[in-house]
Amino acid sequence: MKKVPPPKKPALPRRAHKPAGKSQTQGDRVRAAIEMDIVAGRYLPGAVLDEKTLSERHGTSRTPVREAIKHLASQGLVDLRPHASAYVSRHSVSGLAEMFEMMAFLESACASLASRRHTAEDRISLDAAHKACARVSRRKDPEPFYTANKRFHEAIYRASHNSYLEEQTINLRNRLEAYRRAATFHAGLIAATMLEHERILKAILAMDEAAAGTLMRSHLDTLQNDAVSMAKALALLSPSSTTD
Repeated sequence: MKKVPPPKKPALPRRAHKPAGKSQTQGDRVRAAIEMDIVAGRYLPGAVLDEKTLSERHGTSRTPVREAIKHLASQGLVDLRPHASAYVSRHSVSGLAEMFEMMAFLESACASLASRRHTAEDRISLDAAHKACARVSRRKDPEPFYTANKRFHEAIYRASHNSYLEEQTINLRNRLEAYRRAATFHAGLIAATMLEHERILKAILAMDEAAAGTLMRSHLDTLQNDAVSMAKALALLSPSSTTD
């Protein structure tokens, strides 16, 4: 008898062959762009996100913009109200302080785990990120320093080797981005930040778990105090926000 050839494997869907970037929908691209504008401080807390204006800016219909706003609302970056415009999330002073308090716990945990789990590659990344901060700090330009500072903290998140902790820390960091940026731009804070970074890095590289966690928490406490003060001074909180 004539042998029957085995059935061919079904071809993979075409989208599986596409690079990740090309599989993004229009809504994904708009969401990423709006998210970047929020975390970069171009849309301050309380700013209205008008669908018509955003659709014109990004060259799309309102549907992708609406999808993007809903997704950002699920992340806590945007607030939605029935029959009203969406706006960038804003918080009372007490609520802001509570989020920074949680941020301190998360980053402290990252630093503690990083001190025990970091690899040789992590040591190189941490040292490079710290040196990058040092280089731009001498220019006393807050914008590049903020970027370098962000890189240093993210190197610590990765060195914790706990992907869930890293994800949650980044999510909360993004919600606080505008406030962290305002605090970083505070005159005189760059020098203080560099000193604290150096102490944190030494503790991590020395595998001193207790010191790394304590120093990072203290670092975030300083940031919290400055962020709340700057939020008030820069009117990042709405007039109706409570200050208790």
